Amino acid sequence: MLAKRTSKNQLTLPKAIVQMVGEADYYDVTAQDGKIVLTPVRLQQADAVRAKLEELGITEEDVADAVTWARRRS
Repeated sequence: MLAKRTSKNQLTLPKAIVQMVGEADYYDVTAQDGKIVLTPVRLQQADAVRAKLEELGITEEDVADAVTWARRRS
């Protein structure tokens, strides 16, 4: 399959290729033996959790306090 590079060095990935490897928002780009290799990068679930905590305004200190509280014996 062909993909044309634009004047801004952008490529549109063919739909069939994306369906074969699975959708990803980010790709690791390397060069191997004169070829450009794109490897899908899937953000780990921990990144989603960190983003949600930040969105809610929960700090590392809040989490540490919650863990300390949960570990206390009644």
